[in-house]
Amino acid sequence: MKLSKIKRVVPWWLRIGIKIIVSRLPMIGGYSFWQDFGLFRHGSMDDMNYSYRVFSEHMEKSKAHPLAGKVLIEIGPGDGLSTAVIAASYGASSVLIDEGDFVAKDTNYLIKLCSFLEKKGLTPPNIKTKDSVDDILVKCNSKYLTNGIKSFSDISEESIDIIFSQAVLEHVNRLDFFKMAEECFRVCKSKGVCSHQVDLRDHLGGGLNNLRFSNKVWESDFFKKSGFYTNRIQYDEVIKMFKEVGFTCNELAVNRWNELPLPKNKLSNEFKDLSMENLRVKSFDIILKK
Repeated sequence: MKLSKIKRVVPWWLRIGIKIIVSRLPMIGGYSFWQDFGLFRHGSMDDMNYSYRVFSEHMEKSKAHPLAGKVLIEIGPGDGLSTAVIAASYGASSVLIDEGDFVAKDTNYLIKLCSFLEKKGLTPPNIKTKDSVDDILVKCNSKYLTNGIKSFSDISEESIDIIFSQAVLEHVNRLDFFKMAEECFRVCKSKGVCSHQVDLRDHLGGGLNNLRFSNKVWESDFFKKSGFYTNRIQYDEVIKMFKEVGFTCNELAVNRWNELPLPKNKLSNEFKDLSMENLRVKSFDIILKK
């Protein structure tokens, strides 16, 4: 069985155990080695079809076009610099923010992406095989900041036109979430727009198994550093925090389970009193404006 297929047959509880063990082993072969297991992979933004689709959908939802001359932030670019290249192809610059340096150092996928973009009538930067990550960022007039929420301190007030994220906000440390919302509001221009797709499923088995655990256990450093953390901030709380910092919120889509994937009596006490309407939300798309 290929390593990349293991995650399809491993139950949620065993994945937690594997991640706890692997996260504490020496990174034999580096981060890229563990990507093959599907255990520590940070998204699919190094996949040109996926990255182009995600970028296009967020720009369409934000009504951001024309993009020429605009500045974008992607929160959580994951393993690729695709957003920087795609944005540059439209004449925009970008700031990519993550909590660590996860982008692939082999940049050949970006050469293929440029060819893909040219066929769509765009004008991508001239990326060559010998170009490093830093070279490509310069060619794209972009920055890659890897200090998590603290990275926002490097961005000037009211300097950003568009902020977007794809299944990332649920991974922001619970204690940092409100600060992240404040920083997004601070750096957005007066007519700036944020587009976020948020996935509230457990990222273990696609259910609500993360809600089985008490806050004391789940928010412990031991769990947070094991590669499966989500902040468990619920739909209505996310909306409330963005509104509190000053954004107006337009909920474009709210996707719900017909029935909870986990009986309510299996939830930790902190979640048993939440409404079924709120618990049934598995993902949602929102647009935020100043």
